[in-house]
Parts: sequence; C-alpha cells; structure tokens
Amino acid sequence: MAASVDLPDLRREYPPHAPDRVPAERSSLLGLLPGIALLAVVGYAGKFVEHFINTYGKAHHYVLPNIEYVLWAILFGILIANTVGLPRIFRAGVATYEFWLKAGIILLGARFILGDILKLGGISLALVFVAFAFSLTFMTWLGRTFKLGPQLTTLLAVGSSVCGVSAIIATQGAIDADEEDSSTAIAAILALGAISLFTFPLIGHALHMSDRAYGLWAGLAVDNTAEATAAGALYSDAAGKFAVLAKTCRNALIGFVVLGYAIQWARKGLASRAATAQLENKAAFLWKKFPKFVLGFLFISLLATLGSSTNPHIAALGFSKPQLAVLGNLSRWAFLLTFAGVGLRTNLKDLFKQGARPFIVGALGEVAIAAITLLLVLGANHFFHL
Repeated sequence: MAASVDLPDLRREYPPHAPDRVPAERSSLLGLLPGIALLAVVGYAGKFVEHFINTYGKAHHYVLPNIEYVLWAILFGILIANTVGLPRIFRAGVATYEFWLKAGIILLGARFILGDILKLGGISLALVFVAFAFSLTFMTWLGRTFKLGPQLTTLLAVGSSVCGVSAIIATQGAIDADEEDSSTAIAAILALGAISLFTFPLIGHALHMSDRAYGLWAGLAVDNTAEATAAGALYSDAAGKFAVLAKTCRNALIGFVVLGYAIQWARKGLASRAATAQLENKAAFLWKKFPKFVLGFLFISLLATLGSSTNPHIAALGFSKPQLAVLGNLSRWAFLLTFAGVGLRTNLKDLFKQGARPFIVGALGEVAIAAITLLLVLGANHFFHL
C-alpha cells in the first residue's frame, strides 16, 4: 500500500485559481506523481524551446531573442491552465510547487558562501525595511481609499509587502478573513506577479542596471517568492541570486507581521476565540509562522562556506566542490518544477470575482511600489555603488 502524506490545504494553496475547488484531503505519494510529472514535462518543454531557438539561430545565422526557459515554462503553464484546464488527477501534484520552491532556495545556499550574503550590505538591508514599510502603509491607505473591506485590504497589504501568497495564507487565519477575500487577494497578487516577469527585465535592460541592482529591485518589488526568483533569473544568473537574497530577507519578516495583525485584531475584538488563543505564547506563534526554509538556506550556505576554507580540517566539515555542483544542479531542477507551477496555477478568470476594485487597488499599489523601489535602488546605486 502506498504511503500517505498530509497535503497542504489545497483550498488555499491551489484551487483559488482553478474552476473547481478541491477540498483539503490526504493523498498517497502515488497520487502526487501525475502532477509532479506534469510540472517536469512543462518545465523541460520550456528548457527544450530555449535550447532549440538558440541552436536554430546559430545554425542559420539568425539573431533571435534569447528568451530564458523560465518564461517559456510559465507561458506553457498559463496556456494549459486557461485553455484545457487542469484535471483533478494533476492538481495535488501541481500543488507541490511551493515545496519545490522552498527546496530550490535551500539548495541555492550551496552557491553562496556567507561572505556573499554579507555582500548584500547594510544599505541593501535598509532598503528592504524601507520598501516593506512603504508597501504595507501605501497598500493599506489605497485599500481604505477605494473602500475595500478591512480583511481584504489587510491581505493585499501583507501580500505586497512581505511574501505574496504565503503571507496572505498565514494572515488569513490570524484576522479571520473569509475564503473569498483570500482568493481575491491571491489572484490579484499572482496576476500582477506574472506581469512583472514581462516588464521588469525590459525596464532593467533599458536602464542598463547592474545584476546586483536589478536583482535587489526584483527582490524588493515582486511579491511572490517564485515570481521574484523568476524575474531575477530572466535578467541573469547573478541577478537571480541577489533577487533571492533580498526576497529571503523580506520573507523573514512574515512572523512579526502576522503577529502584529493578530494582536491588533484581538485588541479590537474582531478575532475569533481560536485565533486569540494562539497569541497566548507569542514566541511559539512567531516560530510557527517563521519560514523555516530560510534557516535551511543559511545552513547549506554555512556548509558551503566551511568547504571553501583553505584550512583542510575546516574544509572537511563542509561541502566539496563536486558536492556543491550536485546541489547547484538539484536547485536548478527544483526551480524548473517551480516555474512550471507558477504558470499552471494562474487562472485569469478569477481576477474580478469581487469586481474590478481589488485588482485596481492591487495594480495601482504594485506600480507605485515598483516605481518607488526602483528609485530607491537607483539612488542607492548612484550614491553608494551597490
């Protein structure tokens, strides 16, 4: 008999963007295989098309656009999700895309020594906090101005300021938001994130941004971790690494943000008894909400740092160069599955379930956040040479 595993709540993680909602359920490991296989096929199709276009152009001396497999995989996924749709047999496996994203980020630590992480610098870390504060404040003001409900406004604010879908899901329970508000916020964040994949690289190239400056901007301005990673990778490998670093710093704030909103809602008497009871042990609440993959990333990076030491005794405690190469390749495969999932979970029909106002608020907020963070990064790069 196949082993059984607890899946994430598919009502929150996946079906808000699928026509048929799937209840939370247990699924066998074998039940995950069709969806994971689909992720692999879609992701590899993107890689095949990228290689084919490059090879064809060189063979026939054509100058063809170099479109990364990241974008092809996402486009193929969107095409499938919004034409033939996703049959139920694939949904559980496709919903594992977040697992592959977190695994990819953890394994990406093999490509960083701790010195690389410190290169993010105090100025860049300051920009993370400035961008976070601006995004949270501005999106909250915008939601109130357009008279959105307080729960929906809060979900859009945390989604745009911290880490997209994960922040929305974590905050939903803390403020007792209903499923419709959560679905609308997620749909808006994901749709706008998909648009950033097309616009951010174009803007970056037009402004001749360095890999570091562009990666920092993508990590600050793109909400969802998968889209931020993809937006960085579309520019360059180095930009992708800096995008992950900046986005990981934002992700680390999620526990504090959710705790703050939970306390605020409880003091106003708006939270349920169950939500209020969770606040009795604030340290446990923070640990529960903290993204554990951040610690995994730092641990792998520590082992990579030890392995690069010139002291043979210290180097023996870390990863060797062949081991680092293997982990780096595994990270790329994990991201391949992730980017396919980004497309397959995007259903364009769900954008206006509560009318146009939430999407307008999200769009105006994202444009303002992208513009302000771009100016901050360009200014910091000019004065402090990032």
